[in-house]
Amino acid sequence: MSSHFIDYQLFGDQFSTPEIRAVFDERRMLQLWLDVEAALAAAQADLHLIPREDAEAIARAARVENLDLPAIKRDLVVTAHPLVPVVRELARVAGAAGRWVHWGATTQDVIDTGMVLQLKAAHAILRRDLVTLTRELAVLAEKHRDTVMAGRTHAQQALPITFGFKVATWVAECLRQVERLDEVAPRLFVGELAGAVGTLAGFGPHGEAVQRRALERLGLGVPLIAWHASRDVITEFVTLLALLGGTLARIANEVVQLQRTEIMELEEPFAHGKVGSSTMPHKRNPAHAERIVAIARLLRGSAATALETTVAAHERDMSVGRAEWVLVPEAACLAVAALHWSLVVARGLSVNAERMRENLGRLGGLLLSEAVMLRLGETLGRNTAHDLVYEAAMAAAEGKGSFRERLLADPRVAAALSAAELDGLLEPTAYTGLAGAFVDRVVRAAKTLAS
Repeated sequence: MSSHFIDYQLFGDQFSTPEIRAVFDERRMLQLWLDVEAALAAAQADLHLIPREDAEAIARAARVENLDLPAIKRDLVVTAHPLVPVVRELARVAGAAGRWVHWGATTQDVIDTGMVLQLKAAHAILRRDLVTLTRELAVLAEKHRDTVMAGRTHAQQALPITFGFKVATWVAECLRQVERLDEVAPRLFVGELAGAVGTLAGFGPHGEAVQRRALERLGLGVPLIAWHASRDVITEFVTLLALLGGTLARIANEVVQLQRTEIMELEEPFAHGKVGSSTMPHKRNPAHAERIVAIARLLRGSAATALETTVAAHERDMSVGRAEWVLVPEAACLAVAALHWSLVVARGLSVNAERMRENLGRLGGLLLSEAVMLRLGETLGRNTAHDLVYEAAMAAAEGKGSFRERLLADPRVAAALSAAELDGLLEPTAYTGLAGAFVDRVVRAAKTLAS
């Protein structure tokens, strides 16, 4: 039985993927806890603090399939403690060596370190998929380097751009998100194993060596000091996922907006059989893009909750940890799902260059008002030129002749420009600035992105 959308049998893949669900699977979590316990025992054996054969016995026992999970569940009810039943069961399976299980450690040492191992695996998936998406978008930007379309500000046509330029802004944002993931890694991939209040007292005089050796076995860094009550790095990671969601939602929202019937410059992947409505057979909805936007909203909520966990009491406070149990897996699953659907959209995006060109002419030349104003400004001064072009544009917008006609009817324009020169200024393809050069710059950056 599943009661969370991430684990739904039918709909779970809408908000997660099998790969990321496996990272946060309950048995996987338990196994990572056992791995931490085994690494701790091995480190203590390396330092001759416990017998080597006992550490090896603990390692052999530390497999989730060896444990009596129903017994652990019953003990959870009795103890009201998340780890003690697991430690007891591991000690039972380890036999005589069980006396050394969890020696000197505290519950949060094991749970925090296990969570970091999960986050390391999740981080690898996120980075891999984000790099793939960035490269896919770079290919799209390069392909449409010179595909001219209307740039829009305040939801209104503004000046011509190229579709490649628009996509290049997405690529640049994705590149920054890769940088952020790389920057957080050395802070995030750090274990705990610091003892009850973080002083390593329970490990005796060899505390630092035990901590270092155990964490090295797990492939994790050693903390500068215990972080039981310092949740800033976990919060940072969840916040980064929300930022990533924002980037993906910005891209997806552009698809939603430009797939409007009245615009139809883009369309997300469509194949016969995809249904937009149960009652309107004609609908071809941007369902994948809308899903990405929805997931990003959930991720922003996760960031808000994560910020709440930064306030922990004293040296340890499990009210924070219990919140992270729900918060962290959910945010990671959502972020991976958003990347998955973004890849689906990017790989199958339909670009209607003809419609883009058609839409450029909707305003009858008004899209080039800046070009005309700046050219007239060379003779008349910028302010005078602005007022002149403004009056012509407003008259055209109100149906009092075309923009071109209103301009040519003004003797000041006729004195400054020939009709042919004006027509040149009103050509959208001639006024895209350095759009192509910016595309080239961003694509070069994307091509140097390390896997």
